[in-house]
Amino acid sequence: RQRVAIPHGRRAEAAVGLLKTSHGDVSIERGGKRLPAPVGTAVEASDIVRTGKDGTAGITFADQSRLSLGPGSELSIDAFRFDRTTHEGRFDSTLRRGTLSAISGKLAHQSPKAMTVRTRSTILAVRGTEFVVSVR
Repeated sequence: RQRVAIPHGRRAEAAVGLLKTSHGDVSIERGGKRLPAPVGTAVEASDIVRTGKDGTAGITFADQSRLSLGPGSELSIDAFRFDRTTHEGRFDSTLRRGTLSAISGKLAHQSPKAMTVRTRSTILAVRGTEFVVSVR
């Protein structure tokens, strides 16, 4: 697996992942502002990643979890904490609409209850390594 290089600089401490793919209309809402999200954009805990009708996005997180969003999706990164030494931490997200495909990383492998995905009607505790979620 390819290691995620989290950007350096004043925002480096806040970065939890990196946009590895970005096609079509993809944006990040951060601090109430909508920002364009080209490949290489840092993703922070509390960001909301949105794809338009023609958009798709792929995010790799610091624990090597990989999430892919389909067209018309909205994913909120609710919490992300990861200890690179012990591989312990927490990864909570909410899929408000659209589709999400995921391959879990070191967090879920270390502690199966460490990664959750919420939708309007359910909470998924990630216990496997790959899954797909769709919210309409």
